[in-house]
Amino acid sequence: MFEDRNYKRTFYSAPQSVQSFIAAFLEPTLIVLIYLCLLAWFGEPVMRSTYTLCMLVFALTFPGRNRFSDHPASAVTDIVGSWLMLLLILGMFAYATSSFHYFERPVLLWWALLTPLAQILAVEIGRRVLRWRAQQPSVRRTAVIVGAGPLGAKVGRALSFGSIRGVECLGFFDDRTDDRLHPDSVGRVLGTLPELSDYVRANGVREVYITLPLGSQPRILQLLEQLQGTTASLFFVPDVFGISIIQGRLQDVNGVPVVGILETPFTGVNEVVKRISDIILAAMILVLISPILLVLAIGVKLSSPGPVIFKQRRNGLDGEEIVVYKFRSMRAMDNGAVVKQATKGDPRITPFGAFIRKTSLDELPQFINVLQGRMSIVGPRPHAVAHNEEYRQLIKAYMVRHKVKPGITGWAQVNGLRGETDTVDKMKARVEYDLEYLRNWSLGLDLQIIVRTVRLMLFDRHAY
Repeated sequence: MFEDRNYKRTFYSAPQSVQSFIAAFLEPTLIVLIYLCLLAWFGEPVMRSTYTLCMLVFALTFPGRNRFSDHPASAVTDIVGSWLMLLLILGMFAYATSSFHYFERPVLLWWALLTPLAQILAVEIGRRVLRWRAQQPSVRRTAVIVGAGPLGAKVGRALSFGSIRGVECLGFFDDRTDDRLHPDSVGRVLGTLPELSDYVRANGVREVYITLPLGSQPRILQLLEQLQGTTASLFFVPDVFGISIIQGRLQDVNGVPVVGILETPFTGVNEVVKRISDIILAAMILVLISPILLVLAIGVKLSSPGPVIFKQRRNGLDGEEIVVYKFRSMRAMDNGAVVKQATKGDPRITPFGAFIRKTSLDELPQFINVLQGRMSIVGPRPHAVAHNEEYRQLIKAYMVRHKVKPGITGWAQVNGLRGETDTVDKMKARVEYDLEYLRNWSLGLDLQIIVRTVRLMLFDRHAY
């Protein structure tokens, strides 16, 4: 009501699609309904514990993911993986609160089995309904693409893959000859740029995607002026695929459109969600592993004289130095210090130290770092300060991994890149996985990484 008169919003958030809205409620509602139906089937009463479980499940799964556009195999994998992680979380809560006895085992077993099957069936039904609806003449939309280069071909492929959206790409408009066009666009050129507006009006084209480079700004403005005399929706596709995008997003800064190219995923609500999940999980894990921590501390103390905890200096969020805790695995020097770096087979590593290194048990004190706010449970592993100074000059976008807090485990570690990185190629591979994590972060991905880390610690003999 009292907004600055000079402020004029340029971009608005796109409204949520109907299928995304349905998907947001479908998954949590389906999980709760199956549990309630099983209670009725087995003749079990609905008690206070039932309401607690239903509310907890709904809160953890809302909003549900929109899987209607996913490949069936990908949807199945995602549903099963997400369900197993949810069961793990619920199991940890039940163990920590000693509440298993409130629930009947047959009901829980059937619930664990039927829920993913029901979700897979619901997604498949939704996919078929959306595909049928997209084929109806009343909802189909025609589109053309301006620019038959690599970016235009990429947009054409994206439109063809989105069959459930009901968009039919008619072809391309470009002034260049066939030898200068992308191979996927050859033979599909409908005309030149001056012929575009007439074609759109004559054929009732609903959407126009402009993929010309920014250097063609005068031509783009001319096209926009011509197309504004039609009823087609206009979309401009910026060519940003030649650079590495991390959490790309469009923002409105007091009426000025700003395109984010390189940003941390942990802003706004995401930052709060990440921190709360770190505190809750780290506190629960520390309580559960406290007997293990005590045994390990005694083992380190008996293995050789010296402190139990080894403090390392590492680069944390935004490259600032932090102190990271580990159980000492090497013999202390005469002055009480411990050599900071050691390679596999180093004679200074004690037998007990070799064991806790092999199983990654030496890193368990870092859950204290998580509670302190220096680290996160999941994130890029912190490297030695000297390594950062070396590799930042050798590996492109190396320091981008420091836009988030370092983690006890990470996407690179569960994909085989654990322990020492003794070559530049190994470090490049680790950085690529770290950047992939930043691009695709979600709470579900964090939980998946935690589960895979536990499995590696228990069964991977090559861990170091």
